[in-house]
Order: sequence, then C-alpha cells, then structure tokens
Amino acid sequence: MQNTLQRGSIKDLVRGHSTISARMKVLPVSLSLVSLVALCLGERLTFTDHRVYRLEPKTEAQLEGLRPLEAINERVIFLNELHLGAFNVLISPSYNEEFLQLLQRLKLAPELLDANAQESLSLDIEPVADANRRSDDYSWTEYHELNDTHRWMQQLVEKNQVIVTTFVAGRSYEGRELLGLRISHSAGVERQAIFLEAGMHAREWISPATATYFANQLLSSQQPEIQSLARSYVWYILPHANPDGYVYTHSTNRLWRKTRSPQEKNCMGSDPNRNWGFHWREVGASDEPCSESYAGPKAFSEPETESLSQYLMSLPEPVFMYVSLHSFSQLLLYPYGHTSALPENHRQLERIFSAALGGMKRRFGTRYTGGNVYDAIYPAAGSSMDWAYGVLKTKYSFTYELRPSGYSFWTGFRLPASQIIPTGQETTDSLVEMIKAAASIEGYKLQ
Repeated sequence: MQNTLQRGSIKDLVRGHSTISARMKVLPVSLSLVSLVALCLGERLTFTDHRVYRLEPKTEAQLEGLRPLEAINERVIFLNELHLGAFNVLISPSYNEEFLQLLQRLKLAPELLDANAQESLSLDIEPVADANRRSDDYSWTEYHELNDTHRWMQQLVEKNQVIVTTFVAGRSYEGRELLGLRISHSAGVERQAIFLEAGMHAREWISPATATYFANQLLSSQQPEIQSLARSYVWYILPHANPDGYVYTHSTNRLWRKTRSPQEKNCMGSDPNRNWGFHWREVGASDEPCSESYAGPKAFSEPETESLSQYLMSLPEPVFMYVSLHSFSQLLLYPYGHTSALPENHRQLERIFSAALGGMKRRFGTRYTGGNVYDAIYPAAGSSMDWAYGVLKTKYSFTYELRPSGYSFWTGFRLPASQIIPTGQETTDSLVEMIKAAASIEGYKLQ
C-alpha cells in the first residue's frame, strides 16, 4: 500500500548506485511476448521502453474509466492500488498510444515518471546472496532467496535448541512451506503470543528482510529492553507468507505481487491481503482475476491465507498482538479497512500508534504517518490485520508500510540493500515502544 506523493528521483534513493545489472537480458519486445519467452525459457521479464505514469483521478467517473485496464495486465500494470487519488501505472510500448487517448477522453493529465522502466529496474541496488555460500554467512547487507532464509532458520534452531523451534503454518499453492520461527524463553510458563507476519506481497522484499532482522535481534541483542521483550512473550515470526510469489520475483518478474494460483481468464494469483474472511471484497478489492488487487473467487481461496488463518486459530497461547510488515510508504496502520468506523479501542490504538512513531524516528529521524486504514490511505477490505482484529480478537493489530516514503520513487519496492539494516534498526525501535505501550495499557509487567 502507498499513499501520499513526494517528489524525487531514483538516483536520490540509490545514492549513486547506477550500475546496470548484467544479469538481466533486455528484449525490445512487448510484455506479452516477454512473458511467453520467460515462461518457456525460465528467464526474467524485462520492461524495455515500458513507461511509468502517475495518475490522479478525482472523480468516480474517471476511476471507473480506468478500471477495465485491470483486465489487460499483459499491457498495463498498476503499481499501486487503483483508487481516487494518486498512483503509478506501467504501460507497455504497444499500448502507450491507446492509453494516452483513453486518458484524454477521461480528461486525466498523466505525469511521465519514467520513459524506460527497465533502466530503473536494472540498477544494481538489490544484491542477492549466493545460494551456494555457507548458511552461517547470512547477513542483512544483501537480500536472500527463500531457501536461503529457510536454511538460516533451521540453523537458528540448532544454535538455540531450548529457545527456538520452527513452525509450519501451512503450504502454498506450489507446495512450499510457510515456515516460521517460534521463540520462547518460558517453557512451562503461561505467556501471551505476538505474531509477526511478513512477505504477504511478493515484491516487497524489505518486509521479510526486516522480519528476519528483528528475529535475530530477539536472539542476539544485548539491549535490556529487547531482551525483556524476548522473555516476556512467545514470538511467532513468519518471514514469507507468500513464498510462491517471492520465488517468482527472484526467478521471473521482480514486480510480481500476488500468489501464483491459476485463476479465470488465464490470469495468475490473488492478492493475499484481500483474501481474508473478514468483510471480504466489500470495498477496496477487485473481482477482476487479472487485477493486482484481485480478492480471489472467495474468501480464503488461497491455500496460503486459509492455512495461515487456521494455524493462528490453533495457537495454544492467546495472541496479544498481530503485526503485518509491508512496503512502502512509511505508514503505521490499524483497523479497519472496510469502513471509516473506528475500532472500539481506537483510543488505545492511537496511544500505541504515537509511541511506535516516536520509536521509529528516534534513531534516524524517519517520519511515519498513518492511522486507521480506511481514512489514512484508502478503503481496503480483507486484510490479515483486520481479520486478526475482527475474528481472532487480537485487539492490538497493526500494519507497517516500511521505507521509502510515499511515491518518492515508483521503484520503491526495490529498496537498496544498503537500507536493510537501518530499516531493521528503526523498526525494532518502533516495535519496542509499541509493545511497551500496549503492555502498559494492559498493566502487564515485562520480564
């Protein structure tokens, strides 16, 4: 999710990282042909001469005029939610002229952000760890493939056998495990749980990277506050809630967002964060199978969301807090997405929200905004956070939209690897303050 627009250039974001990746083979053809080549040869999609525009529909008529474009995702990719207000869209060269004619009819004035998307996507700012290197070399100076993170988690169990175990919250459509870490210092002692989920949207790589960074802090930090939090709760950390999609972003399409299940109209995937069974598809989600925000044919149609929801319902401990990590926009959000009506405990949520934002800016001055989803960004029903609040009855449920801010850069999903550690540090600071504030409200003394 994203919200406010801010000016900037990709060069500002990467701070001089302008090396063109030699790993990406550029093909001067339309996206539909590129897709065919990629599927047949296992190569990465490229977006040569694809243009990125910023649009800002102000009327329902303009919005509805754009909605049919969701069905032609081989020529149009909405990089942000289709809603009233500003968002970015990627257009194939074969459709550009027709697209501009449509905008003229709708009286929409586009802003060209990028005349060749591939040049920005090829900037070598996201180094990925060598899959063949030793698992004990896992670090947060580079991004990791799924199997690499799974090996690292298994190694944590070997090193911390009394404290750490892995859990499997289900399997994906393609059969991959939803593998997570359970961290508990209190065997035989009743504790509440905190569940942190990441990677729901496949292209948001900073989300699982921040989840693993935080898990490592719980196990290795020497800071008394972090050690206290680690001992006070049973922690469940799921770095990859959409493993198929994440693998696909590494192998084929860096901009992929959804799951990888086959849908009608020969389209693939559903938006897993619109697929949860709480006010499913009431608002802010699409019934178009090719849409980036397709909610699925029914609630919990995706094995990833269905099995994760069942796992959450089966936990032996009461879930004190649910946290979902996404990117980008620098936002902290709380329920609801389906209505502007505020949650019953909204004053408590606002107090925790303020504490968390204070923690976020303490180290680097990073500023977050936010509030309830419906008003802070746009209507969006069927999220994991709202389900956790409304069905699981976890009254402290939040979603982070991590770095960078707003629409500063249309490639914001590709946060430079040099920002993984700073993002992890400030998010840890924020989570510490968030949990302390919630514990204080409950009168719970941290260990």
